Amino acid sequence: MKGHMSKRFKKIALIIIGVLVVLIMLFLPLNSYIESPGEADGLKSYVHIKNHPDKATGSYMITSVYLQRARPVTYLWALINPHASIESASSVTGGQSDSTYNKVQNFYMQSAINESIATAYKAAGKQFTKKYLGIYVLQVQSNSKFKQAIKVGDTITKVNGHHFNTAQGYQQYLSKKTVGDKVTVTYLHNGKQRQSTHPLVKLSTNKTGIGIILTDNVKVTTKIPVKVTPGELGGPSGGLMFSLQIYDQLVKTNLRDGRKIAGTGTINPDGSVGEIGGIDKKVIAAKKAGATVFLAPYIKPTKTILKYEEQHKTNYQLAKATAKKYAPGMKVVPVKTYSDAVKYLEK
Repeated sequence: MKGHMSKRFKKIALIIIGVLVVLIMLFLPLNSYIESPGEADGLKSYVHIKNHPDKATGSYMITSVYLQRARPVTYLWALINPHASIESASSVTGGQSDSTYNKVQNFYMQSAINESIATAYKAAGKQFTKKYLGIYVLQVQSNSKFKQAIKVGDTITKVNGHHFNTAQGYQQYLSKKTVGDKVTVTYLHNGKQRQSTHPLVKLSTNKTGIGIILTDNVKVTTKIPVKVTPGELGGPSGGLMFSLQIYDQLVKTNLRDGRKIAGTGTINPDGSVGEIGGIDKKVIAAKKAGATVFLAPYIKPTKTILKYEEQHKTNYQLAKATAKKYAPGMKVVPVKTYSDAVKYLEK
């Protein structure tokens, strides 16, 4: 009887251990992320301009990378998948929590939309205005005396009652002060105005400052109403493609000429296109969606970069190499500026 009970307990124990192993493999979060090809979505449903519907054939496609927290089973899957890569958590989020990282990515997307609207309206000769709201807080450094007050996602609007029209203006004002000087910062937190007074600290650049990593918070308004709904997408990499979609609708032209045109790249105030991460995976996503053209950022590498990174590849080079191997029918086009993309499509 005892032997029978012992065998039964062993069997139950093995089942429990097996279930635990399966649960661990499926659900235990690791300190890394997996990047893999996401989607290539047509932008017709994303952009809405009053009295300027998009009825033309073809589509501009915004490409994405699918990012997920690694689990043991997905980690093993990524090791054997040629289109997936394993990235450390610090390289992806910069040490931020998932919620903070997502908040920053959403801001980057909104900034990209604002800049793409300004770029397209300028190119189309349509009226728009830009208003500088202040400094958007991307990160609060550990030595900042404001770290208990100011949070990621806040917008600093004044320092000692002074509002400046560029982040550089704030930085220059603060750099003239000394470490330990107290300043009063006015900022917006969840849309509500607050103030906090604390001493300045020494930055890693040896200058004096608040102790935050920042970017500009700019609002663009237009005479012809436009609304861009990015859905679940985040980050700044859709700027170029949003610009092209908005421009086509404004001028009622059809640069696409019936083609499925995918691409990626940030858009800067001067119209230049910036590089992004994961472009090889975006080419795969575009290929799966049937794109025949892929617009890829190209920034000529400096001698310093080539000196320290002998195997350095630009976005364009990596995209072209990926297409050659996995999407030989796709034309990869290098673009340095928004105008480059328009000129290519016009031809």
